[in-house]
Amino acid sequence: MLKESKKGVEKKISTRKRIFFGKNFCNLQLNRIFVCNFGIVMTDEEKKLLSTFEARLRHLIYLHDELKRENAELNQLLNKQEAELKKEQARFQELQQDYINLKTATTISLNGSDVRETKLRLSKLVREVDKCIALLNE
Repeated sequence: MLKESKKGVEKKISTRKRIFFGKNFCNLQLNRIFVCNFGIVMTDEEKKLLSTFEARLRHLIYLHDELKRENAELNQLLNKQEAELKKEQARFQELQQDYINLKTATTISLNGSDVRETKLRLSKLVREVDKCIALLNE
């Protein structure tokens, strides 16, 4: 008799678990949990477990929203930094070209002390011009 009642209780618990954890038990919409009551009376322990589950789920949803917001902010900051980096790289290229031009102009001015360097620089410039002319002739 005791075994039969034990089996009956286990059967009720397993039935309750199936209903409790079934697909139609809760419906998550708009960060709210709607619990459907299927005519099953929940014990205090089950109610406590359910409220704990709901609190944890709400907390997870809150953390998810916070992480999405933080991710959006970080993506925006990353895009801003990438744009600034491209701008600075373009500025660097421009300054580098200005430096080369200034160096060439200084070399051509013939200070007298760097005659050898001036000759090498002029030879390099002549070779570059010759290459350009050769490419145009092709």
